[in-house]
Amino acid sequence: MWAVSTVTMLVLAGILPDFQLQSADGDSATRIAITAALGAGAFGLLSALVWPLLVRLLLLVPALVLGLLVFFLNGSLLIVALRLVPSGDSEAAPETAVIVAAVMSAVASATGGALAVRDDDAYRRRLYRLADRRRRALPPGPSSPGTVFMQLDGVGHDVLLAAVGKGLMPTVARWLGEDTGHGVRTTHRLTPWRTDWSSQTGASQLGILHGSNHDVPAFRWYEKAGREVMVCNRPTSAAELQRRAIDRTGDGGLLSADGASRGNLFSGGADEQALVLSIATRRRDRRNRSRAGYFAYFSDPANAVRTALSFVAEVGREIGQSTRARVRKARPRVSRGGLYPLIRAFATVVERDVVVAAVMGDMFAGRTAVYADLVAYDEVAHHSGPFGRDADKVLERLDRALALIEKAAEHAPRPYRIVVLSDHGQSPGETFRARYGLGLGDLVRAGCGLPVPRRARRTHSGAEARAAVRAALRRPVEEGGDQHRPSRRRSEPLVLASGNLGLVSFPDVPHRMTKEEIDARHPALLTTLANHPGIGFLLVRSERHGGVVLGAYGAEIPLDRLDADPGPLEVFGPGAADAVRRTHSFPNTADIMVNSAYDPADGEVLAFEEQIGSHGGLGGAQGRPFLLSPVALSAPLDEGEDLVGAEHVHRVLRRWLREANGPQVPVEAEPQERAA
Repeated sequence: MWAVSTVTMLVLAGILPDFQLQSADGDSATRIAITAALGAGAFGLLSALVWPLLVRLLLLVPALVLGLLVFFLNGSLLIVALRLVPSGDSEAAPETAVIVAAVMSAVASATGGALAVRDDDAYRRRLYRLADRRRRALPPGPSSPGTVFMQLDGVGHDVLLAAVGKGLMPTVARWLGEDTGHGVRTTHRLTPWRTDWSSQTGASQLGILHGSNHDVPAFRWYEKAGREVMVCNRPTSAAELQRRAIDRTGDGGLLSADGASRGNLFSGGADEQALVLSIATRRRDRRNRSRAGYFAYFSDPANAVRTALSFVAEVGREIGQSTRARVRKARPRVSRGGLYPLIRAFATVVERDVVVAAVMGDMFAGRTAVYADLVAYDEVAHHSGPFGRDADKVLERLDRALALIEKAAEHAPRPYRIVVLSDHGQSPGETFRARYGLGLGDLVRAGCGLPVPRRARRTHSGAEARAAVRAALRRPVEEGGDQHRPSRRRSEPLVLASGNLGLVSFPDVPHRMTKEEIDARHPALLTTLANHPGIGFLLVRSERHGGVVLGAYGAEIPLDRLDADPGPLEVFGPGAADAVRRTHSFPNTADIMVNSAYDPADGEVLAFEEQIGSHGGLGGAQGRPFLLSPVALSAPLDEGEDLVGAEHVHRVLRRWLREANGPQVPVEAEPQERAA
């Protein structure tokens, strides 16, 4: 490695005019070579000794800022190294030093296998050497198995099976016993599960990690008591939702016992956390360990170089793909300009690399339970669609990440069981606005007799990658002032969107309005919405029936009669009535809950946001995620039973964690929800 660095320094000295290894009078080739060798050696020694200390001092710096500082600090170390060379003739301009240091780290990384964008054997061997050194320094780990839960955000059950069938995910295929040329041995079982009506990460992950997603009707909703919009990927909202779940269950979460939470909206009660949104607001709390997860990754400058090169490549890939889509006039299509290429690159490269490295670090440290979320597929599918080449490439990389974690388990101080799951799927379809020329907010205003602006403001997508970016920067999620504390005239309706689920609230009315009150105030509103071809059904409260589902042609079905007559819910399949009834019971359900139309023939819904792959409501693949579990664990369900709701998934995962302690440990009862 030292020889490679020496040669690299010599080549760069010959190319870059502001970088020299000889005096102004000239030196012999031998002297220049010795100078390069000494400079490379000093740079390598400083990187090994000083760099970890610098990163520890910078742990409170936001993650993305730390990633950028890597290059400037690396250049500073090179300048110091050159000045330590006895000849005293070597020098480099500061900006040149940054380039030289980055190139040297990149070349050294490529030689050592760390630059491999495809997580190849060389990169694994390098990580294993680090793990072996750590293991020798620590006492032996426990013999009981630990558990790693890897959440593939937005990957539906059917998408996973299709990817396996197309050969995109050989690791998953091997686990399921598919013949991949390496022998057939089934190690995992695949179980579909059904989400709640709110089929999105906020509701699903809160239920999975904390055992309760009560009163989470959507990704964003208006709470009349506090006169504020709650947004699942806003740090203050995430912290409040986590607090409510803990109060309701009386339990800290799935990861309370020696756990780690990586890249999630919620902590799950873990002590070790990185890129966790619910703690992102604690800027000055020294106990906030979110930044500590970055140390293992950024303490090696090669990792920053590797990720930076992959980041740039991903930005270029997105620009190329979006340009081809525009040239071909592909439909459906949404805007992919602005900062989106950078956000996509963060989700598919930076978040993936940091989270996977943190998970492997947790395994090498022998932690009992680890839960991590990889958001790459969800972010790409929102803008490129859940099917097609863009999404397929992401699935391939996710499979390589699983393979890397599987191999890392072989070098961990204790055995590990790897459980893979998703929080929801994604349903394809064009946007409501593209289909009908107006958004849901415009339609509501028209039904209320209010003027409709020519160009209504687009709704923010709320993708998890944006939350991860803001968590890394420790900046709150801001979606416009009127979406947090509505500044409009309080008599006007507030319309919020969560995928193909819409919520209409009247801020000036302190309680949840009834159908009768809405009809008296805006006689045409409910009829306008229910009869629109892009609307599947409405849920409203009724003074007479308690709650009713409204559909086209005057359909009005009380909730307690849905089993006998599902009406407009029939097309949404089994479980729709139960999901709607449960949401109706929430204190903060909107005055009008609006679910878009759904076409079962092609599985398409109409998103109320600018997304061609969406989730958040009922309809299609978005409500059918998966649970992939080792056969060494007990079956998640009894025969004939369905896995319904995130809270049910939580109970299954908790049971598996208890099983890992061995049959000699009494099985504790599940924590019961307290009365609301």
